[in-house]
Amino acid sequence: MKEVADFKIRPAGVDDVPVILELIRDLATYERAPHEVTATEQQLVDVLFGERPAAEVLLAFEGESPVGFALFFHNFSTWLGRPGLYLEDLFVKPEKRGKGYGRALLVELAKIARDRGCGRMEWAVLNWNEPAIKFYRALGAKPMDEWTVFRLTPEEIAKLADAADTAATTQEEKGH
Repeated sequence: MKEVADFKIRPAGVDDVPVILELIRDLATYERAPHEVTATEQQLVDVLFGERPAAEVLLAFEGESPVGFALFFHNFSTWLGRPGLYLEDLFVKPEKRGKGYGRALLVELAKIARDRGCGRMEWAVLNWNEPAIKFYRALGAKPMDEWTVFRLTPEEIAKLADAADTAATTQEEKGH
């Protein structure tokens, strides 16, 4: 790992939203899905720095230039009875890789998880992203091969929620 003297990591603030969105777009391009980013600066202001922040962001800088980020939030393990740290996105610009920035971001996240009493740190990685998989394994992370990630999109969420509302209305109309 080549050390860079002017590298730093810090928590993002509301003024960093344009940088965060730029890095999100860079990540989407790397993951072959740039057209899927619909987030706006105002949305990020609201969800990251509003009344109930949904996630936190660490920014990595080389000098004054942003080179990467980690976006994370807390989940919860019922079995452990403790919070967990879920890493939604970890990204270092491709031209800045190999300098230890990704590892430094994960070390910072591990410190946060430790200090907040988290029982685990988890994240997902695309199956085709072999460099990331090798990197995570080298850090001691293990794939959860017996688990499958499921997802509902906004349309599917609405359909499911509406089905529950419709069923409740139907029950009320029947006098139950």
